[in-house]
Amino acid sequence: MIGKILLVEDDESFGYILKEYLEINDFSVTWERDGVAGLTTFKSDDFDLCILDIMMPLKDGFTLAREIQDHDRSVPFIFLTAKSLKIDKLKGFRIGCDDFVVKPIDEEIFIARVRALIKRTNREHSNGYHDDVYAIGEYLFDSSNQALIHNEQIQRLTGKEAKLLQLLCEKKNQVLDRNKALKVVWGESDFFNRKSMDVFIHKLRKYLEHDPTVKITNVHGKGFVLEA
Repeated sequence: MIGKILLVEDDESFGYILKEYLEINDFSVTWERDGVAGLTTFKSDDFDLCILDIMMPLKDGFTLAREIQDHDRSVPFIFLTAKSLKIDKLKGFRIGCDDFVVKPIDEEIFIARVRALIKRTNREHSNGYHDDVYAIGEYLFDSSNQALIHNEQIQRLTGKEAKLLQLLCEKKNQVLDRNKALKVVWGESDFFNRKSMDVFIHKLRKYLEHDPTVKITNVHGKGFVLEA
């Protein structure tokens, strides 16, 4: 199990599908159909993440989020909405939401966001969770699915591209030793593999060029640094 999620969603068909999809991806999900039940359940258990619809009976998502924060401000939450209104997004972020997702959702991207958020939060709280999704500036990198995500766009990576990027992520803002990377990804460090790795680094730089704060820097004689 990756993490425990409280889902509060009044739409029966959407809630059922989302719960099933989260559970398929190894999350434990408790689903409530209105804000009142959602708050009661939140107070009775420990959750790693709350996913809250905005338009709900009895208690809307904004009100529920405020009351959840009054009880425990450490639990992150995502708002779901069918309306892509700027005023709603601004209100959500002012309340303190960690993400704002407009329906219909792209399931693969949504799962990557959820994984990254739980991973970040659990790392901050030192709960010992491990995951395979990395935040790289504006990008999310889902190493298990070899997918690099930016602004809802998915760039599929080859096996070697994904493994090399994962090594860089694991040493983010530190030097990744060139010889170590060659042995892990290519099996041995020789002239042709070194040239091949330079080509792969160039490809990764192209994939990451949409965020100018992200760079892969060559450290002469040592290796590479992923700066993000």
